Formats: sequence, C-alpha cells, structure tokens
Amino acid sequence: MGVKGHKKNAPKNIRIGIVTASTTRSLKEDESGLWMAGQAEKEGQKVVYHQVVPDLAGSIADAVKEAMAAGAQVILVTGGTGITAADVSIEAVSPLFSKELTAFGPLFARLSYEQINSAAIMSRAAAGVINGQAVVFCMPGSLKACQLACRALIFPELGHIARHLEDGGISSSQCRVNQK
Repeated sequence: MGVKGHKKNAPKNIRIGIVTASTTRSLKEDESGLWMAGQAEKEGQKVVYHQVVPDLAGSIADAVKEAMAAGAQVILVTGGTGITAADVSIEAVSPLFSKELTAFGPLFARLSYEQINSAAIMSRAAAGVINGQAVVFCMPGSLKACQLACRALIFPELGHIARHLEDGGISSSQCRVNQK
C-alpha cells in the first residue's frame, strides 16, 4: 500500500505525549508545549501526557516512559537539543529507540536553515520508534522551532505514523535481512 492508501486508512485520533526539558519553566510557562497541546487538540488529537522535567537525562527518559505508559503513540520532546552541556534530550531518548527516523533531523535542519540561516547548525533534532509502541520526536524548545517541526513534518504524518504502529509495521523485531 502506498502513502496515499496509508493516509486514507489512518486513524484520526492520535494519543500525544509532550515532554518539555527545562530547568527554568513550569507547565504554565511552557509556551512551546502548550502550543503543541493546543494545536494537537485543534486537529482532533488527544493529549494524554504533558510534563515539564529538568534538563537531566534520567528525568527526560523517565518522562518519555511515563508518556508511553499513559498510552501516547507519539511523544513530542521539546528543549534540551542545543549544544551546551545541559542539552541532553537526544542523548537521553535515543538509547530507547529500536529504530531511528533518520530523515527527521536533516529535514528539520533544512527547514530551519531557510528560516534562521547558518544558526541552524546549532539546532539538533532526532526521532525514533520505541519498541514499536511509540514514535518520539526531539526538537528545540523555541516556539518557532516547535511550530516549524510540528506544522511541516510531524502533524501531517500523525495518522500515517499511528497506522504503522497499529499494524506493527515499524517494530525492530520484524526486520529481516534479505540474503541471496
């Protein structure tokens, strides 16, 4: 089945988890996370988890696991993707990936470059699948970066992603190597 077929048969209501890595913001001040939650709900999705956690690898990984336990199919991690020592979101989450969505980072960088020019080299983004149960997207914490990633890349594919999760089509346990 092609992309159009998958999207046509995709679920319309996706369960979303939002994790914001920040030592300076509270949930009330989480501008990016609140925007993502509001936008997801406007599009008919259900936010099942939204937390602000410290910029600590263990706290971020635990929050992602809690979002999965709450039933999130897609988890949006914002913040902690820069280049300082405190920016550890990708390092915290990527060991959990059973599969990486390797196109997300480069596509986000390209779109960022179109908006912020060479400063885009300091933006890191990553995405992957955890045990065929959830897809996680890590993106910068700025509102504009979250809006760009969500509008251009993530939200248009939510149903398509969820369809693959439901079908078991992105579980690493199902990978096979073709041998001749």
